[in-house]
Amino acid sequence: MAGGAREVLTLQLGHFAGFVGAHWWNQQDAALCAPTGAKEPPGELCPDVLYRTGRTPHGQETYTPRLILMDLKGSLSSLKQEGGLYRDRELDAAIAWQGKLTTHREELYPQIPGLQDLLSAEGVLSSDGIWRVKSIPNGKGPPPLTAAAAPKPFTPTEDSIRVWSDFLRVHLHPRSICMIQKYNHDGEAGRLEAFGQGESILKEPRCLEDVEDRLHFYVEECDHLQGFQILCDLHNGFSGLGAKAAELLRDEYSGRGIITWGLLPGPYSRGDPLKNIYRLLNTALGLVHMSAHSSLVCPLSLGGGLGLRPEPPVTFPHLHYDPALPFHCGAILATALDTVTAPYRLRSSPVFMAHLADMLNFSGKKVATAAATIPFPLAPGQSLPDALVQLGGAAAWTPLSACGSPSGTCCFAQSVVLRGLDRACHTSQLAPGTPLPSPLHACATGEDVLAQYLQQQQPTVRSSAHLLLAPCMVAPPYPQLFSPGLSQHGLVVDGPPSGAAVESIPVLGALCSSSSLNRTLGDLARELTKLDVRRWASFLAAGVEQGDLDEALQELRSLAQCYRSGGGLVD
Repeated sequence: MAGGAREVLTLQLGHFAGFVGAHWWNQQDAALCAPTGAKEPPGELCPDVLYRTGRTPHGQETYTPRLILMDLKGSLSSLKQEGGLYRDRELDAAIAWQGKLTTHREELYPQIPGLQDLLSAEGVLSSDGIWRVKSIPNGKGPPPLTAAAAPKPFTPTEDSIRVWSDFLRVHLHPRSICMIQKYNHDGEAGRLEAFGQGESILKEPRCLEDVEDRLHFYVEECDHLQGFQILCDLHNGFSGLGAKAAELLRDEYSGRGIITWGLLPGPYSRGDPLKNIYRLLNTALGLVHMSAHSSLVCPLSLGGGLGLRPEPPVTFPHLHYDPALPFHCGAILATALDTVTAPYRLRSSPVFMAHLADMLNFSGKKVATAAATIPFPLAPGQSLPDALVQLGGAAAWTPLSACGSPSGTCCFAQSVVLRGLDRACHTSQLAPGTPLPSPLHACATGEDVLAQYLQQQQPTVRSSAHLLLAPCMVAPPYPQLFSPGLSQHGLVVDGPPSGAAVESIPVLGALCSSSSLNRTLGDLARELTKLDVRRWASFLAAGVEQGDLDEALQELRSLAQCYRSGGGLVD
C-alpha cells in the first residue's frame, strides 16, 4: 500500500506512447536511485503516487509502476510480457499440465548487450564512480544504496533502438503489459490505423474484461486514489482506444481525475496522403471524444502544427535532436511531462489532478496546451531573477502542443513548474545598496520571484506556480541531446566544455488554457470539412459512420469557440 500518498494509475496506450513512457519511467527510476545523505529530508516528489509495493511468490519485495500498458504484437522485443520479477507463466503452465507440451515461439529482436548489463545490475552510477545497487524504497524516502562492481557505461545508439522496450530499464508487474494480438506492430498488413478500430478493441467482451480485471487489481489496493493519467497515441487507431478507455474510467470511477496526454510523433511529410489523412481524422476524433470523457486533455508533440501542411519542428537553444527519431522526441516530451505533472505528485501540499484540471478547464475549456524551456537557461553565478529577466515572456517558452507560436495569443489560466535550481540562486545576491535591475530582484523567496514574474508577464491570468529543488534526471539511457556548453547539471557555461555528460537539468514547464487552441482546433475542423471523406472509405469502414464524423466536427468547432481571446495577450 502507498500509505498516505494520493495514488495515480497510469494507462499507456500505443507505440509512441511507449517511447514517451519508457523515458518517463526511466526518469522516475533514476530519481529513486539518486544518492542522498542519510540526514536529508525525503524528496519533494512522492514516488508512491506512481509506484506500488508488492512481493513475489518467493518473498522478494518489489516496487513497480502502477501501470497498464497496451501495445501491438511485435512491440516488446526481448521484454517478457509478464515481466522478469515474478514466476514465468510458461513454467507454471508446465507444472499444472502433465500432458505433452508444445511451445511455439516468435523470433525476438536481438538483445542490446550494453543495456542488458545496465538492467541486470539494477543500480545507478553515482558521482563518486561507484555503482550502487538499489533496494526497494520504504515509502519514506529514497532507496538505501549498497556498493557493487560497476558495469561498463552504456548509451544507446540511434541504430540500436528499434522499439521502446529496447531501452526500458524498469521492471514491470505481470499485470501491466496487455498485448493486442489482433494487430501487428511491424509490416503493412494488420495495422491499427483508424479511430474506429481502436474503439472496437474495448467493445470486445474478452478484451474489456481483461482491462477491467487489471483496473480492479490496481485500484482496489489503493487507499487514496486521486485519478488516472492516460498516455495515448493520438495519430493512429490508439486514439479510439484511448477515448474508449477514458469513457470506461469515467463510468466506473466517477469523481476521479482523468488527465489524458495525446501524443504525436515528430514532423510528417506529404509522401503518404492516406496516412496523413488518417492522422488528421484520428487526431480530430481523439480530441473530441477524449475531452468529452476526461477532466483535461493535452496534446503533446514536437511538430509545428496539426494540419495537413507540414510545419517545421520546434527547436530548443541547447538541444540538438533528430525529430524523425521517436527515441529523441519521446525523451524530450517525457522531460516536459515529468515537470508539468509534478503538482499532483508532491509529497507535501499536492494539487490533486482533479483540482489541477478544474483550474484549467473552466467554461468548457477541456483541452490545454503545454510549453517548456529545456533546459532552463541558468549560468553559474546567475540568480533566478537574472535568468527570468534574460528569458523574457512566455513567448520564449517552446510550445509542445503543435499549436504554433504562442505570440499574440491569450492565456486564460496556467500551471507553471520550475525545477532543478539550487536554493542559493533562488533570490538575488546583490550587495546592499546596489540598484535593482528589476522588481524580481527585490523578492525575498524563490516562490515570490516566480509568482511575481508570472504576474508581470500576464497580470490577468489565473496562475499556479511551483518551485522545486529536484531536477529532471537525464542519465543514460536518456539520449545525449545537449549542446557542449552545458555542465553536468545542465547549467549554461561560458568556458570550454568540460566533457562530462549531462546527468540532470533544470526545467521550466507549463500547462496553459490558451486562445491558440481557437485557431488550431478551428483550422483542424475546417480542413476536415473540405475533405471528401468518401475518398477515404476505408477509414469509415473501420467503424466510424459519416454521421459520427459530422457530429464530431461540429463538436470540434464548438470546442474551438471556447478559446476565443479576450485580453491578456502573450508578447
